[in-house]
Amino acid sequence: MQNTLRIAAMLLGYPSQELQEEARALAFALRGEAALSSPRRAAMERLLLRLGAGDLLDLQAEYSEHFDRSRSLSLHLFEHVHGDNRERGQAMIDLGSQYLAAGFYLDSGELPDFIPVFLEFASCLPPHEAREWLAQPGHVFAALSERLEKRASPYAAIFAALVELGGQRLDRNALEELQRNAPDDDPGRLDEEWEEAPVTFGGAHEMGGPNGVTAKIRAANRPVGREQA
Repeated sequence: MQNTLRIAAMLLGYPSQELQEEARALAFALRGEAALSSPRRAAMERLLLRLGAGDLLDLQAEYSEHFDRSRSLSLHLFEHVHGDNRERGQAMIDLGSQYLAAGFYLDSGELPDFIPVFLEFASCLPPHEAREWLAQPGHVFAALSERLEKRASPYAAIFAALVELGGQRLDRNALEELQRNAPDDDPGRLDEEWEEAPVTFGGAHEMGGPNGVTAKIRAANRPVGREQA
């Protein structure tokens, strides 16, 4: 599961030349780990190969259209859970504290609820703990998958895979309520609402962001983060 989560984190980052160059290797690593069912893995592989073969500027424009210009597709978990509510700030602090309590150190310009950061953290946990963490925002992942499917976006495959990895039986009523309360997609509000200061949490273990995922996959036989239980 470790490699699969790290690949998902990388795929949810801004498309880069590095990603294009490593797309086939990442698809091979995904297949080798076999953490997903065949249909979910195949959909992830198709996205990887598409990213590897496409025009980089077009891919970057598509990414921005999805995740930078649409609040309903925000890659910040608490945007979907709390929206503009004051509870969002406290939830951010609580999540950062949970990272620290688990022995992980977040030192980047991203907020702790940024999904690639969340997936990097989960990838450093033993599988049973990782599944528990993934199950908690399972309804958010499912909602994002459905919204992307409606746009015929291959990125839907990532969130469908995360729902599967979490192994949670989703409450359909709760998911429908989440969909009804989807954030407003007015692009004029994005810059103002997302101008939040970077959060830094001190601790003993440095948890990298989605950068360097390929190198970690290549060194998959080495211990990652902490001793696995």
